[in-house]
Amino acid sequence: MSEHTDHDGPIDDADGTDSEPNDADLQDEIEAALRQVRDPDAGKDVFEAGLVSDMAVSEGAVTVVADLTDFRPQEGEQVTSAMLRAVSEVPGVEHAHIERETGHAADEDRSPGLADVDRVIAVASAKGGVGKTTVATHIACAMADSDRDVGLFDADIHGPNVPEVLEVSGPVYSDDDGNPLPVEAGELDVMSVGLMESGAPLAWRGAMAHDALSELFEDTAWGDLDTLVVDLPPGTGDVVLTTLQEVHLDGVVFVTTPFHAAVTDTARSLDLFEENDVPVLGVAVNMAGFTCPSCGDEHDLFEEGEPLSGLDAPVLAELDFDPSVQATPRPGDLPEQMQRLGEDARERVEDVWSVDAPDEAVDLRGAAADARHDRVREGFDATERGERLVLVSDRDPTPVRSFIASLSAEADGPGDLDPFEVEQLNPETWVLRTVRP
Repeated sequence: MSEHTDHDGPIDDADGTDSEPNDADLQDEIEAALRQVRDPDAGKDVFEAGLVSDMAVSEGAVTVVADLTDFRPQEGEQVTSAMLRAVSEVPGVEHAHIERETGHAADEDRSPGLADVDRVIAVASAKGGVGKTTVATHIACAMADSDRDVGLFDADIHGPNVPEVLEVSGPVYSDDDGNPLPVEAGELDVMSVGLMESGAPLAWRGAMAHDALSELFEDTAWGDLDTLVVDLPPGTGDVVLTTLQEVHLDGVVFVTTPFHAAVTDTARSLDLFEENDVPVLGVAVNMAGFTCPSCGDEHDLFEEGEPLSGLDAPVLAELDFDPSVQATPRPGDLPEQMQRLGEDARERVEDVWSVDAPDEAVDLRGAAADARHDRVREGFDATERGERLVLVSDRDPTPVRSFIASLSAEADGPGDLDPFEVEQLNPETWVLRTVRP
């Protein structure tokens, strides 16, 4: 998650005159101050520990980009605060920003097996036995039915049921480079540990599970896929945590039953994915009801009430207990409710990652730290008083408020910005909307 902190205020010399060191000298002083901040784990200063990935100084405005992705949230906050204090106390610093890099790796940094995969969607559950694999296979088949190249990765290595549900089996062949090739289930490409083992239980400990999952992600020759659906194991164990750390997930669909305990655990699990910047596409509520085939009456399979009201996520579907779901799923031959669920999940991920910003918006995405202030200044100068100013950023742009206010003051305008609105469109995109005073 990207996090910014802001400080502003004039710094005077002892004789009362304004201190205006040149940018190069000021940067040296800032670096010296930051070297007094230690990595609490490594015992090294933030430069030696590799925590400072970029720094820019321009006319007293300082931006330090920090890579704190390996820290727990509380530790990251402590390091961020210490760095901010160190920078702010340097004479000549008027605006200090500590920007935290996002935890998502860029697409070009993906492992070779996922390099040509456009997006990865996980299907997860807080508990076992709620129909997660059934939902995952049907979502993948529904997406593959829309003239798209889709793969399904069975990451539930302790209970790899995808081959059984889809009625596919090995052997798994390799390409010319020795990378395993997925097997085909109609138009769907499938890979699972279950395709490589004899059917015996996989009693792997954490390290073994981590290595097995990593190797499959890195080595499987998926080719050019629009979407890869990942069937995660239930809960929040080693495999789930590994996936969150090593794979750029574009979204997650959670599966639960309407049973109150299952819904409560699901709410907790949703928090874990959101804390790791994975958009929650929605919740599929399985076994929500049953329609009697003889009389047509509808029946609740769990106690009545409103257990879903505690979920802070959209409900993608409330799936009836339907015997037709027990048939082998194939693209183009799915129960209507499952086909609709897959289509809704695809639309949700497209909505989450679409960015609707006006053409005149100042685009800060991908800009180096030393160019961000220049772009904001150029956008401000190009905006007439009383006109809307819009910024699109790959980091939370809230700290830019004081910089824009200072630009307004320089232009003999009021320093207050009203309105000032920041909206996070997805984990990697923010939009700032204000009006030039």
